[in-house]
Amino acid sequence: MSAQLAVFFTLAAMAVAGAVSLIVQRHPIHSALSLIVVMAALAGLYLLLEAEFIAAIQIIVYAGAIMVLFVFVIMLLNAGVEERTSLSRTAFYAGVPLAMFLLVELAYRVARASAPMAAQPSPAAATRGLAMLLFQDFAFPFEATSILILIAILGAIVLAKRDV
Repeated sequence: MSAQLAVFFTLAAMAVAGAVSLIVQRHPIHSALSLIVVMAALAGLYLLLEAEFIAAIQIIVYAGAIMVLFVFVIMLLNAGVEERTSLSRTAFYAGVPLAMFLLVELAYRVARASAPMAAQPSPAAATRGLAMLLFQDFAFPFEATSILILIAILGAIVLAKRDV
């Protein structure tokens, strides 16, 4: 087994374990930290694909900015441990068979797909194209989104600072 394959399996296992932990955790802060693990593992997978720009964006934007926003909102709302209800148990009994069905369907589709994949552009060309789109064609929507996120943070602070 090559080193690249070993790193891939390690990162894939981290991503899956973080996703399962995200769902299973009862405390919202622990779920948010599990999501950070998933984002970091995905950034590592992007690095294996030689897409350094997308890996950096994954860390800076998602694992950094968005997750800090999530953690601040969770802390400002003082969200406690999730309560389990009988509806949770019903969702579990309905969700497990549905998840198994979807897993079998996915395995069937992957096994049936025998057509060769089309040629993909080099990672450097794909990254360059994404950068040109993001910083030239869509610079205004990118900046407008950052302003909207800033407004949402200010709104959460105003709501949290209400007089008690």
